[in-house]
Amino acid sequence: MNIPKEVTLEVIQKYGASNEQMLKILIELQRRSEKSYIDEETANIVADAIGISHNRMFEVLTFYAMLETKPKGKYIIEVCNNTPCYFNKSDAVMTTLIEELGIKPGETTYDGLFSLQFTPCVGACDIGPVIKIKDQVYGELTPDKIKEIIASYRKG
Repeated sequence: MNIPKEVTLEVIQKYGASNEQMLKILIELQRRSEKSYIDEETANIVADAIGISHNRMFEVLTFYAMLETKPKGKYIIEVCNNTPCYFNKSDAVMTTLIEELGIKPGETTYDGLFSLQFTPCVGACDIGPVIKIKDQVYGELTPDKIKEIIASYRKG
């Protein structure tokens, strides 16, 4: 089990076991997950608590792009590829990350530390191009700045 049962029950209790709170519950559980995903057992506990079928829960998990059903890296690096960031060379940011991490978008490093993906606008167009790691947004990126950011996360 990816997320301890007691944590799952605590989050359900925090928001209330209702259909209306399902996304809040799932998003918080995914954030608390060490590998940034919702495993089948956790999903089934949530489904049972709010009174929906396990199949319906799987539909929800696979419908929303922000929810993951497979393990991700401890740090998910999201590269903004919306128009303003693209015009500010977000493709060069992605190239630097691919070279630095040795993975392509959609992949996870062998050590499970980083996953790399594109994301739509993160609301920081004024400092583009940007990346987002957890809740931290980094902008005005250069190859050297990207390497420093990655090194700081590797150190922990």
